[in-house]
Amino acid sequence: MDTEFSVFNIFTMLGGLAFFLYGMNVMSTGLEKLTGGKLESALKKMTSTKLMSILLGMIVTIAIQSSSAMTVMLVGFVNSGLMQLEQTIAVCFGSNIGTTFTAWILCLGDINGGEGGGAASFLLGLLDPEAFSPLIALVGIIMIMACKKNKKKDIGRILVGFAVLMTGMTLMKQSVEPLTSSEQFRQLLTAFENPVLGVLVGTAFTGIIQSSAGSIAILMAFSASGGLTYGMALPIIMGCNIGTCVTALLSTFGVSKDAKRVAWIHIIIKIIGTLVLLPIIIILEKTGVMGFMEDTVGYVGISAMHTIFNVATTVMFLPFTKQLVWLSHILIRDSKDEPEEQKLTVTGLDERLLKTPSVAIAACRSATIEMANITRETIQEAMKLLVTKYDEKSAADVIEKENVIDEYEDKINGYLVRISKSSVTGRDSRIVSKMLHSIGNFERISDHAVNLVESAQEMNEKGLSFSPECVKEISVLSEAINENIDKAFNAYILNNLTIAHKVEPLEEVVDNLSTELKNRHIRRLQNDECTVELGYIFQDILTNLERVSDHCSNIAGNLIETDEKTNIHAYLHDVKENDQKFRDEYRAYSESYFLKLGIVDGGAEQ
Repeated sequence: MDTEFSVFNIFTMLGGLAFFLYGMNVMSTGLEKLTGGKLESALKKMTSTKLMSILLGMIVTIAIQSSSAMTVMLVGFVNSGLMQLEQTIAVCFGSNIGTTFTAWILCLGDINGGEGGGAASFLLGLLDPEAFSPLIALVGIIMIMACKKNKKKDIGRILVGFAVLMTGMTLMKQSVEPLTSSEQFRQLLTAFENPVLGVLVGTAFTGIIQSSAGSIAILMAFSASGGLTYGMALPIIMGCNIGTCVTALLSTFGVSKDAKRVAWIHIIIKIIGTLVLLPIIIILEKTGVMGFMEDTVGYVGISAMHTIFNVATTVMFLPFTKQLVWLSHILIRDSKDEPEEQKLTVTGLDERLLKTPSVAIAACRSATIEMANITRETIQEAMKLLVTKYDEKSAADVIEKENVIDEYEDKINGYLVRISKSSVTGRDSRIVSKMLHSIGNFERISDHAVNLVESAQEMNEKGLSFSPECVKEISVLSEAINENIDKAFNAYILNNLTIAHKVEPLEEVVDNLSTELKNRHIRRLQNDECTVELGYIFQDILTNLERVSDHCSNIAGNLIETDEKTNIHAYLHDVKENDQKFRDEYRAYSESYFLKLGIVDGGAEQ
């Protein structure tokens, strides 16, 4: 070539692309951590209306700086049962529009101060990334190294990521500058006058690097050569939009049929959008309506076409969401021979969500809440068997649910270990801590439920039964424990410390009730009013019931310790000794439950 363009320019371009992709990754990670729980809350609202879904799809995609990652997330949501297929379509539309935001940021790279000088020229010069990127990087590094709060560190990472991204863009732009005077390069560009070739090149390149933003950035860099027209760039942009679907498609291996349909709907929108819009634009160009297509394109023009294409496909397909679902069912057919899924299974924990830790933690908490609700049903069903006629179906149901709870513990623990390998916010770290402590207590409560069922089974097999007095005692203790289960579990599910503080006073009453029932049992044994065999079973039941209440105390205590940042042992000692509210609640619970046993002075001080 008769220009200075050489293999070193190619190296510079590839290095610039690497800087760009890495900077975007750093920036998106910082943004995702900064949004934290807000991102989780936004995702929960995505299903309200189509307009809200589009808006939130845009916001989340801008936050994580990747429509591919957003689509992969949606595949994970559908695969884990957190969202329905129909609910994801409008989110996809919003995501497609949101991903164009990166291109508009890159338009800053086309700003220069001009040659005239003056204040206006100086101000414009400050907007040039070559001028302010080093300063932003310096500020970001200082914030990362000097700030103690994680939020400020995350802001620093965002600034550094942005600076690296813009530096990569500058490198790519500089690498193609020699091409501006290259006749051979201009001849090569004429090949892209064929729109089909443009679509194929854009699709292939974006599919390889798996980033439409990266492809658009390179296209912008080439536009600096001055040989790229609107007519050449538009098909390439359309191809970039199709190529970005590759990431979502690769994420569909080993997922449910509906999860695969999410990725295919994403592809359908881009391909049909291109097949419909490209011929229309070509016709308008040939008829002279869009004569500007022969003009040279710049950064703003590329960004505008990128946005207009995605907005146009949204407007075109939004009324036909049901048809898109129908078409996805044609492409991915249901198999009549597939076995039905089990009713009880762990949901929500999809590996695809791990790429966005705050979302993965939210999904994990949803699974933990499911575990809590199943545990509550299990222990309540087990306690009911102690005071009603033995039912084999109920006993089998408790054992089946206990196995599911074990599965929940294993999978949630494993998932949390995977999450812990990522950097998470302080808020998310506290949520993980509470989950780790709570799932262990939920699992132990389910174990005690099985122990209670075994006691009921033993009595049924041996034809034994408690006296009416004994049944009444177990009923009163079970009622107190049921109330404490509801308080502890609701405190966790609602993340409510006010409820959590009510658990320990009732736990003290449960301990005293258990002591009273053991004393009564000893008196019955001494008076030959109870057999030794029944006595052993009664003792086992009291022990298991008391342990259940202990685990309720552990759940509430961990919430208080984590959120109020206090030592739980010191806290418990302090409230029992000095807290009048604790004493009042203890007295009220004690009077209520001891009165049911016929003891009037049950509310005496501890």
